[in-house]
Amino acid sequence: MDTSQLLKGVLDLAVLAVLDERDGYGYDIVRRLREAGLEEVGDASVYGTLRRLFKAGVLTSYVVASGEGPHRKYYGLNDAGRGLYASSAKTWASFAATMASLLEKGNA
Repeated sequence: MDTSQLLKGVLDLAVLAVLDERDGYGYDIVRRLREAGLEEVGDASVYGTLRRLFKAGVLTSYVVASGEGPHRKYYGLNDAGRGLYASSAKTWASFAATMASLLEKGNA
């Protein structure tokens, strides 16, 4: 199965989950997603997702000076983002339970 296609469908939720733990800047979010097991996640995909979610009004952003180079733009969840995360997590849990049931019945 092509996991990159699955990842496209759940990247918003994965990014929201990472930001629910704590705010982060672009590469930090990529690193945390990869450490969580999403090794195939692309930098450009995450940066695009962050821009889209920010434009949709579900993320806040702020800039922090970095001693290691340029300033970093951090993202965090606002109230709308926490609401989207909660509803998306509920939808995902239901979908995952349905798939687990189908696979169990099919003896996969």
